[in-house]
Amino acid sequence: MNIGITCYPTYGGSGVVATELGKALAEKGHNIHFISYAIPMRLDSFQKNIFFHEVEMTSYPLFEFPLYTPALASKMVEVAKFQKLDILHVHYAVPHTISAYLAKQIIGPKLKIITTLHGTDITLVGLEPSFHHIMKFIIEQSDAVTAVSRFLKEKTITNFQIEKEIKVIYNFIDPVKYRRLEIPELKYSIAPDGEKILVHTSNFRTVKRVPDVIRIFNEVVKKIPAKLILIGDGPDRSNCEALCRELKICEHVKFLGKQLDIVPLLSISDLFLIPSQSESFGLSALEAMACGVPVISSSVGGLPELQVHGETGYIAELGDIERMAKYALELLTNEAKHKIFSEAARKRAITYFAQDNIVDQYEELYEEISSK
Repeated sequence: MNIGITCYPTYGGSGVVATELGKALAEKGHNIHFISYAIPMRLDSFQKNIFFHEVEMTSYPLFEFPLYTPALASKMVEVAKFQKLDILHVHYAVPHTISAYLAKQIIGPKLKIITTLHGTDITLVGLEPSFHHIMKFIIEQSDAVTAVSRFLKEKTITNFQIEKEIKVIYNFIDPVKYRRLEIPELKYSIAPDGEKILVHTSNFRTVKRVPDVIRIFNEVVKKIPAKLILIGDGPDRSNCEALCRELKICEHVKFLGKQLDIVPLLSISDLFLIPSQSESFGLSALEAMACGVPVISSSVGGLPELQVHGETGYIAELGDIERMAKYALELLTNEAKHKIFSEAARKRAITYFAQDNIVDQYEELYEEISSK
């Protein structure tokens, strides 16, 4: 099939999943056409049947803001027409589904639109009152709609009174790529005295509650030798660095910024912390689990669908720093239990969220809507 994929090309989960999906589909023989304003971050090597089409933006003094939505729609029409697209799969509803709808009105009903909802397009951006009517309309005008968790599906139905079927297709990992590696020299560079290593990765936005990660770690390091690795960057980073100075734990915390390959860092880690305020799925936690890292998480969103309390890690109420620290210490001070949890985390990741299984579900959906 000829498949167009539009996503945000940045470090966020929606762009990562969309890019990895496209790469996996290309390996299965499909022609994949990425359409965005920049090349997706994970599209980092040549693959013979993957193509990138950059949306061309123009500036004009009359317009105060860039007109990305019509520019994207125009590029979608061009690619759909000349590359004979069967499917246009858009990730993150705003504004991608709007542009896809406009493109379909020009191309005609033979172009099928799939919208995958990823989270903040529904739980944050889509809740803007000015967007409500357009969000409901574009979701219902899609030929098929998927959500990355049952939580997000129910949230979409509730928020927008959607009557259209929404299919849950979870995010995924490649279990061959995401697996624990033995890298003693890297581990030594982070924890030269054999300290336990805790890790967190995110975009450092307020909803990720990175200060809670630091406070949890602060309780842990009072009891046992430990190091904290913080991967990523964003608006809260400066505040987090200030908090480390306030708590006098800077020597134990490493801010590593954005990293293209996090598997080595996950491989040397003992525990993953994700105390988020909002998390529609938790792709970063899944990546950790696939590398055999137990997870301590909040109980929000899709996180309880991802991991199992008391088996792959622990789940605590939002903001309960004391309990999360207690759970962390329980695992970090009991090697036998940690080993059991580590193995269970890996097993759950590859059993329920392996790339091949999830990509097959998307292929089945493509075939289903193409035949209508």
